[in-house]
Amino acid sequence: MKASEGVFDDSVVYVTTQGTQVRTDGGRIVVWDVDGDEGELATYPTEQLDTINVFGGVNFSTPFVAEANEHGIVLNYFTQNGRYRGSFVPERNTIAEVRRAQYALGADAELAIAKAMIAAKIRNGRTLLGRKGVHGTDVLKDLGVRAGNATTKDDLRGTEGEAAERYFDRLDETLTDGWTFEQRTKRPPEDHVNSLLSLTYVMAKNEVLSALRQYNLDPFLGVLHADRHGRPSLALDLQEEFRPIFCDAFVTRLVNRGTITHEDFNADNRLNDDAFKTYLGKFDDYMCEEFTHPYFEYSVTRRKAIRQQAILLRKAITGELDEYHALTMSR
Repeated sequence: MKASEGVFDDSVVYVTTQGTQVRTDGGRIVVWDVDGDEGELATYPTEQLDTINVFGGVNFSTPFVAEANEHGIVLNYFTQNGRYRGSFVPERNTIAEVRRAQYALGADAELAIAKAMIAAKIRNGRTLLGRKGVHGTDVLKDLGVRAGNATTKDDLRGTEGEAAERYFDRLDETLTDGWTFEQRTKRPPEDHVNSLLSLTYVMAKNEVLSALRQYNLDPFLGVLHADRHGRPSLALDLQEEFRPIFCDAFVTRLVNRGTITHEDFNADNRLNDDAFKTYLGKFDDYMCEEFTHPYFEYSVTRRKAIRQQAILLRKAITGELDEYHALTMSR
């Protein structure tokens, strides 16, 4: 795939063409074919972009990295088949007041935010199942109430784990003939559906990371996920509410519409190169689709919705809002 074919959004670019280099030239960002004869593959105004995702054998020139740092462009690195490897995060004004408020957040405030996120995740799981014609999910409704009433983080984690197990027990019922899902497996994913889920969770995590950084929150200081070196705990926390209604919904769409078939996978359960390029295009189309935001009550893209949740989270942390309003889809 050429870089020009990898441009799916005004602010986010995917570069998958092997042997290319991202450069800067006269206030523009240029993707250049280093190994071939095609020269310039794509060019964009520097101020247009906030994230560049590169896959496999793609590199950056040193002047471009300096330009990215100056203009606040995040660079995400993936292997050729989509495994996340790391990021370059620009030095930006972190707005000390926001960071101080986040670092000073008390245990009760953290628990309140975490409860909203997990209750929304459980509700969104019920909503996805209902949209796919899966009924009899009252146990998830009860677990959502229990999440909202949790008195400790350990209680909340236990409830979330039980809800996830119950939810995944029913996910198989959302899939078309020829596809099955028995249980969630991660490292490595043991079947094609798990592979798509893992890949989509990585892609969504990077959307969340970008949003948190854009609004000057520290993605490594979570409210529910325990602190661990190198783990973006707050990003994983915020991602919870998006997992069923964005990520899982996207995976079921891919397989139920026949966009991805079993023939698109290698022996290790990962997508082959052509299918992966198809996946990236469909993922970005999906993130650019609009829906009516239940809190703001106007039409937004899924990518914008994630960034709006980062804003709401920041306002809850700084005290501009009395509580955090998680993205909760009731139908």
